[in-house]
Order: sequence, then structure tokens, then C-alpha cells
Amino acid sequence: MAAAGPRVLAAAVIERGALKLAVRVTPKASRTTLGEVMTLPDGRSVVAVRVAAPPVDGAANAALIAFFSKGLGVRKSDVTIVSGEGARLKILRISGNGEQIAERLQAMTGDA
Repeated sequence: MAAAGPRVLAAAVIERGALKLAVRVTPKASRTTLGEVMTLPDGRSVVAVRVAAPPVDGAANAALIAFFSKGLGVRKSDVTIVSGEGARLKILRISGNGEQIAERLQAMTGDA
């Protein structure tokens, strides 16, 4: 996944009515927070996200969805995990105006 623009958007693709974002989740952190953009050995870029919830019964996925929902100002139902539900590497789909969501994401990361 790649897109032009600031570094965080290297992990995102803007599609019709949505933004797809590649993330690498670390559960059981001291607090839920965004980390840096990482480049995986295969060349893909992902945004590191630490969540306080444990990876039990979907708690970490729910925390991830709630974190992006609140931070981007969208409904929880607008944030879905399209791949990697049981893995650390996930693709999120955030429904809405992709350009606006990308701007909000940049603001969240300080990568404006």
C-alpha cells in the first residue's frame, strides 16, 4: 500500500469513499497510542499502534477501532478491519471522505 504525500500516508491508500490504512498492532501496552511509520522487510509501510487491551476475545481489535474512531472523528461502524483480524498486521478501512480522513490522520500523527 502506498500513496504520495507525508510519511504517514505511505501506509494508506485513498479509495472511493474510504481510506485504507496498514497498521501493526502491539497489544497490552501501557496506553493506547500511535507510533511511527515502519517499513517492513518486504517494503510495505505500516503505522505502529500500541493498544492497552490484551489480544483476548477481540479486545485489542475493539480498542483499535475505538481509538481510530475517536481520533478521526468517525463512527465506530465506519472503521472496519478488512484483513488481519487475528494478526498483528492489519488493514483498516475507514469509510467517509478519504481526503478528509487523510488530513485528520496527519493531524493525529503530527505529520502535517
